[in-house]
Amino acid sequence: MSSPQPEKTETHEVTLSRDEQWVTHHMLASYLDESIDEGERAPEWILESIDAVEAGDQTAVLTSSQTRRLFEAMTSYVDDGDIPDEDAVHGSTVADRLETRLESVESTSQ
Repeated sequence: MSSPQPEKTETHEVTLSRDEQWVTHHMLASYLDESIDEGERAPEWILESIDAVEAGDQTAVLTSSQTRRLFEAMTSYVDDGDIPDEDAVHGSTVADRLETRLESVESTSQ
């Protein structure tokens, strides 16, 4: 009798320019600092996302959960309006790219 195979975690490769990586890293580090300042434990998805963004040359490999959370965080960061214009431009591009990756998976799973 064979045991069931573990479910394979779906991943997304997201290409980011150096500027897009910087904005993503900055945004994640800011959220991490806020959590620590509030006495909370560092959210695992943020730590894992920082590792993923820093691991590749220009390609981050993210799980579906990381992709969705990063999309939501980046959208919130960009919508805040209190960020430099250049961050808003690069952050919007990252959010659009993440949304496209998520939509492509949703359309193939239906």
